[in-house]
Amino acid sequence: MSHLYWPIATHNVKNLNKHAVLDLIRFSPGGISRAQLAQKMDLSRAAMTAIVNDLLESSVIRETEARNSLSGRPPIILEINPQRGYVVGVDLGASHLIIAIANFTSQIIDEIESPFDITMGPEKSLEYVDAILRDGLQKNGISMEQVYAIGLGVPGPIATEAGMVIAPPIMPGWDGYPIRATLEKKWRAPVSLNNDAELGALGEWAFGAARGEDYLAYIKVGTGIGAGLLLNGQIYHGSTGSAGEIGHLTIDENGALCECGNYGCLETVAGGRAIARQAQEAVAKGKRTLLASMGPAESLTAKDVAAAARRGDLIAQEIIARAGSTLGIAIAGLVNLFNPRMIVVGGGVSEIGDLFLQPIRDAVERRSLPASVRSVKINSAVLRRRSSIMGAVVQALSIALHQVTEKRR
Repeated sequence: MSHLYWPIATHNVKNLNKHAVLDLIRFSPGGISRAQLAQKMDLSRAAMTAIVNDLLESSVIRETEARNSLSGRPPIILEINPQRGYVVGVDLGASHLIIAIANFTSQIIDEIESPFDITMGPEKSLEYVDAILRDGLQKNGISMEQVYAIGLGVPGPIATEAGMVIAPPIMPGWDGYPIRATLEKKWRAPVSLNNDAELGALGEWAFGAARGEDYLAYIKVGTGIGAGLLLNGQIYHGSTGSAGEIGHLTIDENGALCECGNYGCLETVAGGRAIARQAQEAVAKGKRTLLASMGPAESLTAKDVAAAARRGDLIAQEIIARAGSTLGIAIAGLVNLFNPRMIVVGGGVSEIGDLFLQPIRDAVERRSLPASVRSVKINSAVLRRRSSIMGAVVQALSIALHQVTEKRR
């Protein structure tokens, strides 16, 4: 199998097969039988029995009767045991915090959303996250000791092995701060640190628009713009963990100053802040637009622009179309370079819908090579703004299942 989302601790065939079997059970809706597992894995009955017995002994899976049997005695199938423990997903955005508490089958027990300001810096921000998480666990009668792993997504480039962000443009004060080490000490559980767009790709692959797609690019368009890449069933991190920073491709070398210090980055034209800025400028220039009636010009947001565009406002629609077309040019380069089968556009700005998505499709169609563009599909995220939080849950669960399977806490 190619979808190895768990870390491999013991490099031997039995362990590899055991984790591959676990993934098959995990991602088989409605469960899977021993015979089906043996066929998919090309293993003998004896080998499969030994693996399944190990997994049953650890209580990570359980036996149950098939729920959709048409006649006769329902066959016995294997499924993940939801009562084995809990995991947590954390989506840390520039201006939002989402925490999801889930069982071992990814069923969400509780989801907590709170306003957030990432410019508070790492110490205050992580103390705030800790307080919100502990309060949520307490309300649901769950202790921290019952949480096996936490998946955390942040809006910046990740140094994966070090567990920190490196020079994040919209996270002042976070550069080089030991995020993972700090939280693992605080929570006494494994913490996975990923870029939020990477987790968006994983969430859409597991539960959304890109189920089962091995070659996927998830484009998150929020305050900034990032990309999560799934290549041959694996998240592509790059050599230092900072792959996918599509928002900092130079679109106009004489353009506006970006948060990263360069000029004319994609984010300065097509990101949420850029969309809001263009709306503010239009109102300040006295253009006839619904945006002028939506409050002071300096307080206009990308959401306001989206609302005006849906109501037929020409200026708002032009801003959205221009942002979509520019983003499409950047995505066309990605299509030519990586040749994905699916592009999923997510994040808050993507919720505008076809007013934003169609200019992206048009630009990709015009600017990509025919061999690449013929096979690629471009869709909005099914999970909408929950793509990253569900990806964080998937990542946390991968660690937790591996941990339990190896019979260690």
